[in-house]
Amino acid sequence: LLRPVTIGACILGCSGPMLTPAEKAFFADARPWGFILFARNVETPEQVRSLTAALREAVGRAEAPILVDQEGGRVQRLRPPHWPAYPPARAYAALGRPEITRLGARLMAHDLAAVGIDADCLPVLDVPAPDGHEVIGDRAYAETPDAVAVLGRAAAEGLIAGGVLPVVKHIPGHG
Repeated sequence: LLRPVTIGACILGCSGPMLTPAEKAFFADARPWGFILFARNVETPEQVRSLTAALREAVGRAEAPILVDQEGGRVQRLRPPHWPAYPPARAYAALGRPEITRLGARLMAHDLAAVGIDADCLPVLDVPAPDGHEVIGDRAYAETPDAVAVLGRAAAEGLIAGGVLPVVKHIPGHG
């Protein structure tokens, strides 16, 4: 009888721009649901494509999701000179046009999909509060729940249009 393959209910990261033999063995045994990339994992488009392929190969699943935090502004793992410097969320609010937010996220999705990343930890749906933590700052789309919801939805729609799944954050939030 064939036993079903068990997939771990976790998302794991790796130590650098390429998998070590120990990481390959660990991932093959742990069989995580997916992976997340950090700045330490990103050098060039070719290198990221190779890493995302190696991660999926390590678990034997071409559909294993690979996530990244690519918000723009301060939180951007894929950076110049190989990728554009995207503005922070608050810059979109200043324009007052959700379609521009949607386009910005669609452009990010293009960059991510091109290197094998299929989920982005975006949109940030925090609503800043006067006594809230400063970690959010210009990462928040706006100052009110309604405005944050409109722009956050536009960002999610842009990612989806580009073939990248949005991951809403932060829950419960810093605002």
